[in-house]
Amino acid sequence: MFSPRALTLAALIVAAAATRLAPHWPNFTAIGAICLFGGACFRSRPAAFLVPLAAIALSDVLLTAFVYGPGMGPNYFSYVCFALTILLGMALRERVTLPSTTAAAVLAAVGFFLLSNFQVWLGGDGITYPRTLPGLVACYIAAIPFGLNMLYANLFYCGALFGGMELLKRQWPALARCTSSRPAIAQ
Repeated sequence: MFSPRALTLAALIVAAAATRLAPHWPNFTAIGAICLFGGACFRSRPAAFLVPLAAIALSDVLLTAFVYGPGMGPNYFSYVCFALTILLGMALRERVTLPSTTAAAVLAAVGFFLLSNFQVWLGGDGITYPRTLPGLVACYIAAIPFGLNMLYANLFYCGALFGGMELLKRQWPALARCTSSRPAIAQ
């Protein structure tokens, strides 16, 4: 039912999602890379969305339960950004090269930065970042360190995930091809 390729991809994504649970610099986790990798590598569109988003959701549950506490849950708008990053990963399919993956990692970080901080400004209290152009600019400026960390993390973890999968495919060629004659969520 589940191909070795799909199980390997899922295992890599779950392991990468665990970076959120280990001590790390703010925003230096594999989240963006997970979304790009899942979008680019799963042959099934449902799996490309389901596996990365489920891994992120599981890590959100664990972070809420054991680190942040019940008062600090996930920001659900972030999942919209993650889904957009998965779509960007899907655009990489059949074109995974160092330049294209690097460009996607940069674009994903910039897109997440712009969208998520616009949401912070728009949905905030209006006092920290007034709903004016200077307030929006102040919000973006305050978020630059977090955005840079996400950029660095995307580059690092995309290298680890895409490079790791390439090494695994060289060791076990069955991971490079589809083992089922029909499309399934497991591919």
